[in-house]
Amino acid sequence: MQYKMLVLDMDDTLLTDDHKISDLNKAMLFKAKEKGVHLILASGRPTAAMLSYAKELELDTLDSYMISFNGAVITNLKDNSVFFEQMLTQEQIHELYDYSLKNKTHIITYLNGAIISETDSEFIDIEKVITGLPHHKVASFKDHVSSPAVKCILLEEPEYLKQLEIDLKLAMPHLSVSMSKPFFLEVAQNGIDKGASLKLLAKKLNIKQSEIIAVGNAGNDLSMIEYAGLGVWVDNVTPDLRDKADVIVASNNDDGVAEVIQRFILN
Repeated sequence: MQYKMLVLDMDDTLLTDDHKISDLNKAMLFKAKEKGVHLILASGRPTAAMLSYAKELELDTLDSYMISFNGAVITNLKDNSVFFEQMLTQEQIHELYDYSLKNKTHIITYLNGAIISETDSEFIDIEKVITGLPHHKVASFKDHVSSPAVKCILLEEPEYLKQLEIDLKLAMPHLSVSMSKPFFLEVAQNGIDKGASLKLLAKKLNIKQSEIIAVGNAGNDLSMIEYAGLGVWVDNVTPDLRDKADVIVASNNDDGVAEVIQRFILN
């Protein structure tokens, strides 16, 4: 099989634990590009928190696209135009805020390039480090969020949040719910996930499902892993998902992405 698209989750997949692209991963990605493979970054991150990596890989010089906010936004990197965007309504965000208050979790959303919350948390601090975005702590979340936003994240201890994921999916079946990290429960508009946006993008680029490799590590990657012709986990995948992909490669800290390219693209 000649694969024409390689879709990569970022945190804990392409990136090492210190949020860098390893030298070997980068070298192999450039080799994949030389073979004409479309490289697509697909992350739960906000668009702004992905751009520096896209530029590092020189994706902005190509007719390339990037999937951000867990599939809620697709951006054309050549001119920074938005090809696709789907947002939560103000009413849905307020509904999620009420749910978070009732269930004693922190909640954040994103407005005007900043993280918005009513509270401080060690988990919000992690999101600040990952994204590099400023954090605006506001007196009233509902008063401040008076317009649509791309997504919300509920944040709390992993074991509690894992149970809450089940409850939230039952309580709000009209929304898309997935785990990106054990302490991040992400919520987007109904039907929004990485797999749905990948399908949309593949159609635009005239690439068949069978010609796509997708690589990830967590619950919010599952939809694209299942959609792709070849679904790949890195070895640090969330344990209960290990049997959901076609292949498991080395971890994010051991150049798993490079292994994928060497095995399935260069060979």
